Amino acid sequence: MLDYLIDLDSDALLTINGWHDIFQDAFWFMLSSKLASVLIALGLIWVLLHKKRSYALLVIAMLALTITIADQVSSGIIKSLVERFRPTHDPTIGALVHTVNGYRGGMYGFVSSHAANAFGAITLISLIMRQRLVLFPLLLWALLQCYSRMYLGVHYPGDILGGIVVGLASGWLVWLLMRLIQRRFNISNATFTKSEGAVIASSVGITIIGIAVAAAFQAW
Repeated sequence: MLDYLIDLDSDALLTINGWHDIFQDAFWFMLSSKLASVLIALGLIWVLLHKKRSYALLVIAMLALTITIADQVSSGIIKSLVERFRPTHDPTIGALVHTVNGYRGGMYGFVSSHAANAFGAITLISLIMRQRLVLFPLLLWALLQCYSRMYLGVHYPGDILGGIVVGLASGWLVWLLMRLIQRRFNISNATFTKSEGAVIASSVGITIIGIAVAAAFQAW
């Protein structure tokens, strides 16, 4: 059964990785960059600037904690324990994987820290803001991040699913901690307007469009 799942994982990765062209190479490589989320982060900061300082600082601290936990659990603990090769380093299929700009990632890939960090962040933000207008664009962004890692050949689908679980758990647990801190220090919840939710949603859309335009110019 395990061998079947491993073969299925490999076949799915090679299928996704095999749908490549010049535009997609540029698009997914840029989207997978750590700098790709800068505008979204700035949008969130802009929204928080309009809230009480104690609440805004708490949200920023909890978001940083979520990403730290997700990243350390995925990269610092699970990867070193499981030691599953990334597709680009896997001796069984490594020669078949299409790479972009020579990027191969580290030796081990289970679980994906990109997926863990992205889903940890959107879980916490969605629980805080409680708006579909925020949830769906952020979910799209997280899924695009996950797809980019498979397209680039540095993570199997199984690595991504494992990272999503780590991220969801990290975001939810930190949200529970945040609620405890709020009760302990009497920090009230903030109300987020639809226009503030639109700022987050717009930052996601502008980022995706901007990357697409930049990728088109690079491909052209």
